[in-house]
Amino acid sequence: MTNSKRYTITAALPYTNGPVHIGHLAGVYVPADIYARFLRATGNDVIYICGSDEHGVPITIKAKKEGVSPQDVVDKYNAIIKKSFEDFGISFDNYSRTSAEIHHKTASEFFKKLYDEGKFIEEASEQLYDEEANQFLADRFVIGTCPKCGNEESYGDQCEKCGTSHNATDLINPKSAITGNVPTMKVTKHWYLPLDKYEQWLREWIVEGHKNDWKTNVLGQVKSWLDDGLKPRAVTRDLDWGIPVPVEGGEGKVLYVWFDAPIGYISSTKEWAAREGKDWEPYWKDKDTKLIHFIGKDNIVFHCIIFPAMLKAEGSYILPENVPANEFLNLEGDKISTSKNWAVWLHEYLVDFPNQQDVLRYALTASAPETKDNDFTWKDFQARNNNELVAIFGNFINRVVVLTNKYYEGVVPEPNELSDLDNETLEKLQKYPAVIASSIDRYRFREASQELMNLARLGNKYLADEEPWKAIKTNPERVKTIMYVALQIAAGLSIVCEPFLPFTSIKLKGILNISESVKWDEIAKTETLIAPNHKIGQAELLFSKIEDEEIQKQLDKLEATKQANEAENKMVEPQKETIQFDDFTKLDIRVGTILEAVKVPKTKKLLQLKVDVGIDIRTIVSGIAESFSPEDIIGQKVTVLVNLAPRVLKGIESQGMILMTDTTDGKLAFIEPENDAVANGEQVS
Repeated sequence: MTNSKRYTITAALPYTNGPVHIGHLAGVYVPADIYARFLRATGNDVIYICGSDEHGVPITIKAKKEGVSPQDVVDKYNAIIKKSFEDFGISFDNYSRTSAEIHHKTASEFFKKLYDEGKFIEEASEQLYDEEANQFLADRFVIGTCPKCGNEESYGDQCEKCGTSHNATDLINPKSAITGNVPTMKVTKHWYLPLDKYEQWLREWIVEGHKNDWKTNVLGQVKSWLDDGLKPRAVTRDLDWGIPVPVEGGEGKVLYVWFDAPIGYISSTKEWAAREGKDWEPYWKDKDTKLIHFIGKDNIVFHCIIFPAMLKAEGSYILPENVPANEFLNLEGDKISTSKNWAVWLHEYLVDFPNQQDVLRYALTASAPETKDNDFTWKDFQARNNNELVAIFGNFINRVVVLTNKYYEGVVPEPNELSDLDNETLEKLQKYPAVIASSIDRYRFREASQELMNLARLGNKYLADEEPWKAIKTNPERVKTIMYVALQIAAGLSIVCEPFLPFTSIKLKGILNISESVKWDEIAKTETLIAPNHKIGQAELLFSKIEDEEIQKQLDKLEATKQANEAENKMVEPQKETIQFDDFTKLDIRVGTILEAVKVPKTKKLLQLKVDVGIDIRTIVSGIAESFSPEDIIGQKVTVLVNLAPRVLKGIESQGMILMTDTTDGKLAFIEPENDAVANGEQVS
């Protein structure tokens, strides 16, 4: 592991226009928390910094939609997000907000220094303007066709379909998101950061300098941007929500959110330092400090090109040592979407699965989207819990604690001479902290979580091979040694599981009645982690089995969301051309009853029906087999167009048409009389 004097870890500032979901957790906050907890466990000086990102156009859009102020929106979601993180055990050293006074001051001073030193370009240019709304349109107030992939609903700053960043003026057929009007062009003045001046430096620093230690997905995206050529990027916007531009001519303008937000890491650090009575500057300006940004892949350009260029322009700050960006996490095969409510929200999970924070932490880590997009499914979540946490980790601990209490009244036995297997097992235990540390140090948290589980497997295999429950009858002295060795593994697990399963670690240390005295690195050096004659507590289940019914509730919730989205987005067919009353009277529609129904061979959709329509019983072939089983529709009241010309389908003459419609879930539904007493043959008029 590479050692530094101190570590500054940042996690992407969550945007306060909605709660936190599992995509955010898997991509940013859980891996960052594992890393921070690991660094603390190995005795490092580390701060883990975050805060709410509370400026920008989406906030103002949501405020207008809800009829409240932008401050009301950010206050609401900041409270939800902050509490969710706390309840979930995300161990930030400081969680701030970009609406805080200290942030406004820090961001303004940062801008002013670059302005005074001539690091910006001041330029008047034509920007999109909504005449009806009487305002310039910031990027998220513009929707149009992406010039790269053709997505017709791309935002003015970034296409969410292909991930390309662009300017609003690059969009094809742009429209105002406020009024829907086609915007005009109007001259306005802004300040720009000349990214092109930093292009060669960025290439040398990242593409060449970090080609061996940064993720390939990060390097690839940075190289693509550099190869396309960097252009000056505006750092101000015509808005009234944000940090006012602190120079003459900046009236009615604010700092662009992408400029203001990353400075939030610095202002949050200042807030922490003031509270703790420490100096913030070494954590951002000392070359012996290692700065790591944890982000999702949609933030790579901001943290690997724009923010480093800002820091380089300012001149006194260190640059990130690594930016281990993750890919995206999907949900049950579909892209997570806040607007479509297609997500597992953290605050809802904490209610639905009380005291099971570590289950979600483990499931998200074990299937983390580290190198490619991955998929979260509730069935996999259940399997991770039941087959790994319960059956492997929990099972081992339970057996060790139960047998120690059963045989020795909870007192750790004095071991006798260690066998070759005992020594081999203890040697493997001593190696695991370094193995897990190596994976974490290379940002391979998924790999590290499986090494943790392998340590629990080691304990289970040891017990299975030694069978103390049998040996107690024939060789009780040997059992003392077996249980002593097993307890050392249990104690080791309580220490190395903490970054991944912090609540479990606390509970397990409580069961084993051990203090924080043994540190991570000492496991490899210490002969005894839990000493003979030490008294442990009674067994408690670390994890409980999650039943199918609990999972089905979550699947039903998602299905309800899917149906609601389909209903909302369902296009109603426009009215057909106008007909005359005489045209309508030509239709003979009658009430009937289905008497028989069978599937038409070699077809998926067709049923052959016998229908009593009052005037006769006739055969009708209907394409309803994917919505109804034959046995379920015998006796079904229907309405039938009886004077439709006969038509042969699959060799069967069909003598009419049953009237149907669609439901929101895509199934068919019968058009039937409300009153069952309506007789067959009655006409519909």
